[in-house]
Amino acid sequence: MKKTAFYNIHKSLGGKLVEFAGFEMPVQYEGIIAEHKAVRESAGIFDVSHMGEVEVRGKDAFDFVQRITTNDVSKLEKGDVQYSAMCLKDGGIVDDLLVYNFGDHYMLVINASNIDKDIKWMEENLSGDVTLKNISDETSLLAVQGKNSMNILQKLTDIDLSQMDYYKFAEGKIAGQDAVISHTGYTGEKICFEIYSSSDIEKSEALWNAIMEAGKEFNIKPAGLGARDTLRLEYAFRLYGNDMDETNNTIEAGLGWITKTDKGDFNGKEAILHAKENPEKKLVGFIVEDRMPARHGQEVFSGDEKIGIVTSGSLSPMLNKNIGMAYIKKGFNKTGTPVEISVRDKRIKATITKTPFLQ
Repeated sequence: MKKTAFYNIHKSLGGKLVEFAGFEMPVQYEGIIAEHKAVRESAGIFDVSHMGEVEVRGKDAFDFVQRITTNDVSKLEKGDVQYSAMCLKDGGIVDDLLVYNFGDHYMLVINASNIDKDIKWMEENLSGDVTLKNISDETSLLAVQGKNSMNILQKLTDIDLSQMDYYKFAEGKIAGQDAVISHTGYTGEKICFEIYSSSDIEKSEALWNAIMEAGKEFNIKPAGLGARDTLRLEYAFRLYGNDMDETNNTIEAGLGWITKTDKGDFNGKEAILHAKENPEKKLVGFIVEDRMPARHGQEVFSGDEKIGIVTSGSLSPMLNKNIGMAYIKKGFNKTGTPVEISVRDKRIKATITKTPFLQ
């Protein structure tokens, strides 16, 4: 298994390490609920260096990124970040991703488990003057999330973070190191930052330690993949491989808002237009009435009729209720609809609800 530059830190903190997307990553340290609440109530730090980063350069870079992604890249100015997706011709989702506009090039941030697949797919779609460079292995990525994350990081950088709007980024120094600081995150917290820096172990450890020291007064906690999952689910953020994959399109996955069918041609456009006119299923949220959580892959019923399948499910530490998402077929997916989920050998009651779960 691959290791990130923070591996020794995870070991020293007693992190429970598991295999994830080919990396040995911490699923938790103190415990998922404690780490989850630390982010919601103050701040948490995550190692997300397993994510992939690809630079796109060349005079046709804009046309290339515009063609392979669903969102409208023409809306991006230098320093902007955009959430988007890449689709197959049949509309199936290759991956969801972030697009960074550096002015002279773009950076695409892709999911760890999809790095090889995504790059192969990008290469198959290359045309014109475009070059791709996979910089994943030379990039460390830390996420510092929660209402005190700005107070913590501002101690370490001259960049005025209070002037950085959501989904913007800046290049500069943090704790004396060159970095890209981005006002983005995967926890639902509006005050949230991600830091791209060198994957040199000594530099990465120094950056982690500087952030932890600056965050002492705010009781910052290291957080693992477990809390990352429960945090994102409370805000109904999609997880590739669970909530979407190549068998779903962006309309079904509730990502119509990042799918700009009026921007010109792009991969999957015709299939997506058809899906908009003829929706067969929809990804929706649900709250379980039972104390038993629903899990990925469990079947959803209305009476004796199978109407869908659970994609994600967990306890919400902030609501103290079991929540989840599921693909539910047309006619059964309206808010307020009662459903039943097959868990082990019993049916548990649930109700389709609006998302995000935390308002």
